[in-house]
Amino acid sequence: MSASNYTGRDNLEVMREARKYNKFLFHLICSVDFLDGVVVDFGAGNGIFAKEMWFSGYQVTCVESDQVLSDEIRRLGLRVLEDIDLLENRSVEYIYSLNVLEHIEDDFSVAQCWFEKLRPGGWVLVYVPAFRWLMTSMDYKVGHFRRYTAATLCDIFERAGFLVEKKSYVDCIGVLATLFYKMFDNGGGEIDARMLRLYDKYLFPVSRLFDFLFSNFFGKNIFLIARKPFDNDRGG
Repeated sequence: MSASNYTGRDNLEVMREARKYNKFLFHLICSVDFLDGVVVDFGAGNGIFAKEMWFSGYQVTCVESDQVLSDEIRRLGLRVLEDIDLLENRSVEYIYSLNVLEHIEDDFSVAQCWFEKLRPGGWVLVYVPAFRWLMTSMDYKVGHFRRYTAATLCDIFERAGFLVEKKSYVDCIGVLATLFYKMFDNGGGEIDARMLRLYDKYLFPVSRLFDFLFSNFFGKNIFLIARKPFDNDRGG
């Protein structure tokens, strides 16, 4: 990741209002059974999740290429690097990345890089938007190259050498909300803060209940948890 300017900073700020959604994401990050060690927040944005991880006692290193956002992270007192290549290979215990991989054209190279940075037995959690047919002006505004399916996401990480431990779609009602957004999309790609708060307060909790039925089939987002094999796992 080289230095860049992120076009979706305004949407990122609005997403602070999605308190239940953000709480879900933080619990998802913490659900991975990793050992103590270096944790990397890849594409840390404004540092909202890294800050919570730091408060929880984890050794967090943020990777953020946008200068404005990285300065904001530094003001929180967190360590931030412009490029993950500044970390030594086999030095990281856990990498998590939330709504970032879709911004990177060569996502496979990123997965390969993460594989090299993780120690054997280390973990990765990636959370991304799902289904190409849900693309809206919001995707284009913030620079999304793609949205994923369970198959395409697993393929990237398996080809990079990871063992996929879990994959799941998230926020099934969000699919309907996104289709509604597409119907009235004015091309601006902005997030309506009031509608976001209403969705977050009333519909997202209901959506999470229905996810128990539909998480294998569809959702607005998808996450994957994978592990770098130990050397002897591969017969080496």
